[in-house]
Amino acid sequence: MRILLLGIGNLLFGDEGVGVHFINYIGQKYRFEGNHQLDIVDGGTLAQRLIPIIIEYNQIIIIDTINAPGVKAGELYFFDFEAVPSSVDWQGSAHEVEMLQTLNMMDLAGDRPPTMIMGVVPTVIEAIEFSLSEGVADAIPLMEKTLLTYLKTLGVESIKRDDVTMNSVISNSFRSAHAYSV
Repeated sequence: MRILLLGIGNLLFGDEGVGVHFINYIGQKYRFEGNHQLDIVDGGTLAQRLIPIIIEYNQIIIIDTINAPGVKAGELYFFDFEAVPSSVDWQGSAHEVEMLQTLNMMDLAGDRPPTMIMGVVPTVIEAIEFSLSEGVADAIPLMEKTLLTYLKTLGVESIKRDDVTMNSVISNSFRSAHAYSV
């Protein structure tokens, strides 16, 4: 099985870049083994231009910001795209074309593989802010644990490479224009 870990977000808008920062962090901190291929890709704000990549996979996990009215920043949601919680939407992100619309377009064509969404509620979405708010930064350990636990259920084992911190990754995320593969 081919699994895609896809980070979505705009690095220029603070918390909006958490999906990209997070997949860069995971790609640097872990090596993955198992019977399945795991590819880690920075999807930035490409949305519908990612369709030719996404359809090549049997399973996708998208890391992005989400909106959930009345919920504090850093709140984490992890759900199957087939069962999006009613309190969750992607409205208010700085993406050019929303990822939700892209996934819905793929559904219409019958091309969307099984999709899990890991979404964190942002605070800071300001132009030219290369950092994460305290609430979103505090959510990173839970995001990491949740992702690694889910990958294990798919038969993908994680092997920690070295002591990588999110702060060390954020300052260089804009330089990571490649994917991390097993």
